[in-house]
Amino acid sequence: AGVVATDPAQDLATRLDVLYRGLRAVLERHRPSAAAVEETVVNVNADSSLKLGHARGVVLLAAAHAGLAVTEYASKTVKRAVVGTGAAEKRQVAMMVRVLLPVSGALSADAADALAVAICHAHHHAAATRLSAALAPSAPGVAG
Repeated sequence: AGVVATDPAQDLATRLDVLYRGLRAVLERHRPSAAAVEETVVNVNADSSLKLGHARGVVLLAAAHAGLAVTEYASKTVKRAVVGTGAAEKRQVAMMVRVLLPVSGALSADAADALAVAICHAHHHAAATRLSAALAPSAPGVAG
């Protein structure tokens, strides 16, 4: 439950490289079987939205290079999965992440957001797996 921090004084290309290398290190260390990201939210500030888009592209690239399937979730879907309502505030999401993952300790806002996406993915993936199994045709000679 950490973050890959970059230095705001560095140019964008250098910061994106730091982000990519940091993500690759996390992926190599933990060897996840899937990746999930939150869909881009367009901010009022176009410059901030553009920088977020660049960073998100690096995240998708790192996951693709690791051979991971990436699932994307809308912000409201993440909030609904963690808090129960898509209109939840960031502080509510962070509080529920701490409740659901008590060993996570003190979390930065970015780490809490990332864990919320992971929780959302875990819920949705488990539900999709159960549904797929329920809808799968029975083996020959086995009653369904």
